[in-house]
Amino acid sequence: MSAPTRRLTTAQALVRFLSAQYTERDGVRRRLIAGTWGIFGHGNVAGVGQALLEAGEDVMPFHQGRNEQSMVHAAVGYARQLNRLSAQAVTTSIGPGATNLVTGAALATINRLPVLLLPGDYFATHSADPLLQQLEHPVEADVSVNDTLRPVSRYFDRITRPEALIPSALQAMRVLADPAETGAVTLALPQDVQAEAYDWPEEFFAERVWYVRRPAPDPVELAAAVEAIRSAERPLIVAGGGVHHSEAEAALKAFVDATGIPVSSTQAGKGSLRHDHPADLGGIGHTGTAVSDDLARTADLVIGVGTRYTDFTTASGTLFQNPDVRFLNLNITGFDAHKLAARTLVCDARSGLERLLEALTGHRVSEAYEAGYRAGKERWDEVVEAAYRAGDESAVPTQTQVLGALDAAVGDDDVVINAAGSLPGDLHKLWRSRSPRQYHLEYGYSCMGYEIPAGIGVQQAAPGTPVWALVGDGTYLMMPTEIVTAVQEGLPLNIVLIQNHGYASIGGLSEETGGERFGTAYRFRAADGTFTGAPLPVDLAANAASLGMDVLRAKTVRELREALATARAADRPTCVYVETDPAPTAPPAEAWWDVPVAETASREAAAEARERYDRQVAGRRRHL
Repeated sequence: MSAPTRRLTTAQALVRFLSAQYTERDGVRRRLIAGTWGIFGHGNVAGVGQALLEAGEDVMPFHQGRNEQSMVHAAVGYARQLNRLSAQAVTTSIGPGATNLVTGAALATINRLPVLLLPGDYFATHSADPLLQQLEHPVEADVSVNDTLRPVSRYFDRITRPEALIPSALQAMRVLADPAETGAVTLALPQDVQAEAYDWPEEFFAERVWYVRRPAPDPVELAAAVEAIRSAERPLIVAGGGVHHSEAEAALKAFVDATGIPVSSTQAGKGSLRHDHPADLGGIGHTGTAVSDDLARTADLVIGVGTRYTDFTTASGTLFQNPDVRFLNLNITGFDAHKLAARTLVCDARSGLERLLEALTGHRVSEAYEAGYRAGKERWDEVVEAAYRAGDESAVPTQTQVLGALDAAVGDDDVVINAAGSLPGDLHKLWRSRSPRQYHLEYGYSCMGYEIPAGIGVQQAAPGTPVWALVGDGTYLMMPTEIVTAVQEGLPLNIVLIQNHGYASIGGLSEETGGERFGTAYRFRAADGTFTGAPLPVDLAANAASLGMDVLRAKTVRELREALATARAADRPTCVYVETDPAPTAPPAEAWWDVPVAETASREAAAEARERYDRQVAGRRRHL
């Protein structure tokens, strides 16, 4: 007797298959692919589009986007909010719709966050060749624009026959659900294959549960790690995003409470401890706090938990200056665990911290060390208060005073989202995280335009959660289009739109590196041809209103506080627009960041910048 089959198109089969996939960790089960974002064109409208229509919202919820890149950002925000245990798919047509996915895919893979990409592709039969938007390669006929997604995908396949979908779809789910492998997954779908019917085995559509592992540390590695910690006099934990993805915050707190080892956080790891925990020292690295970076310079053991050690974290290799410093890295991927020639614990963050705590019973850092970092934390808290404080409530707010007003307005479970510009540095130094998911910084790719669509994804993942997308004018102009989606879906997304007339962050970096802020201001051309004239008369608040948002304009600190309170209580998308005082009020960088400066230049600013650069680069170490 032959096994039962079901006759469906490839696209219909894919949608049905995706609807039956689940993850499970710690006994909690979630849909692996909880919905599909889409913009339709000739490359997917009659295939995946028809399949989604036929399946219906109960089988596969559909979300209508306005930009392909931003749809990926929304899916990434969704997955991050749910600790990578649930993801979304994104379908596009061929051509520009597909290539618009590349930036979002890179962001997802760099941040180790799952998203399923389903771009249309050329005819597998080449019967219509070349078709509209097809790239013709003179020597490789099987190449399409979708091949640009290969280097930014953790798994890629082109489904050139219906039956080829079966093994490929299973591999795609394996990668998406695997915490050590996850990232963007691409299944390129030729448009003729999408619509082709096939007799699918019924068991392809059976419910599947992908168990998300919590691998324990190897006993030999664990013993070496325990010995390293017991012998260290000045240990420091660097908490990365893996703490959150593993839901290891409680395990980290228990470990720190028992041992007294202080914690500094990367952008992705901030919030691993509450800001008011006595061992939480805030951010580390180029945008870190003084107390974190001071301890990092003298630490003899750096314990990385779920971190990639980017150049911002290591201050481009200049931060960890103790000649005897050694590294112990707890990470679910061997690739990251072995960085900086570290001792390794290749395991789940929660599992590893729990085993370390058991093995370190009775161990604690010295009272002098603990007293020293607590005093440093108190001094930094005073710096934060000074940056947040507004002596004159009727004055135009500075950017740090905007953060102070927001800090006073939000609740413990609100989510604050940012990705690029000058805000990430200010937030990393100053923000007081009160819950694990409150601080949502995309700093793996630092992608301008991420914040608004990611806010939509977060609200889809956590309905009822107040979400704040913090954007400057440069970022806003990159990708405001998903405001329309928030309005359409009735999502009460809050946008804090800060107008400072240009690329403030890169302008400061330009000045520091001898670039004299060239090409970073949003201004008219002056008589000499440079962009140094009057500010452009662009009304971004009016733009947000034209896309359907309620807009509150705040000109003073007092008006800002009132507007933020109104926005938080609103039940529809609301934008708080504020023009800030450009005077810098954030604490300066406490550690270096390597941006190479011209070795020869005729302009004095560049020559002076090169002298500073040569002094800084001399402090770089290779930890071997």
